[in-house]
Amino acid sequence: MTKSIMIVGVGGQGTLLASRIIGYVLQKNGLDVKLSEVHGMSQRGGSVVTYVRFGEKVYSAVVTAGEADFILAFEKIEAARYIHCLKDGGRVIANTAEIDPMPVIIGKAEYPHGVLEELRSKSIDIDQVDAEALAKEAGSVRAANVVLVGRLSKAFDFPESDWIEAIRATVKPKFIELNEKAFQSGRNRS
Repeated sequence: MTKSIMIVGVGGQGTLLASRIIGYVLQKNGLDVKLSEVHGMSQRGGSVVTYVRFGEKVYSAVVTAGEADFILAFEKIEAARYIHCLKDGGRVIANTAEIDPMPVIIGKAEYPHGVLEELRSKSIDIDQVDAEALAKEAGSVRAANVVLVGRLSKAFDFPESDWIEAIRATVKPKFIELNEKAFQSGRNRS
């Protein structure tokens, strides 16, 4: 059976690194893994989506409506934007960060506060995480992506050591310690 994770965020938040860490762990545990990315306007703070599909044999990396077992949302609006891709019984792990999209920046709209609460009112399983605060405690707000990977890791039965190995294999050496701390923050906070 093929399973899917959608990693959604805004350009510059580290969705690609998150997908590489997750993909590494899945492959290490004998699963076929396909990764794909859609940048959108990533250089201008636009929406970014990365797909991770895994299973015994995976033929396509693309996740369509109703197929995602998990949505790992680095920003609240992005969780709402892609909620149609979550399958029944799926789970959203969402950063509580609010990044103003261009219409808000130029004064044409207001940020839609309460987005996660609205999704939760529709009986969607949402695990809300202040990933930026936890990353800051670990040493840098830029490690919020790895905090969220740590949170996601709790949903799998893979050894914690596999996740640490994945971080060491995918992160630049000077940032390994920071990212290990960030991962632990996400994994071990309730």
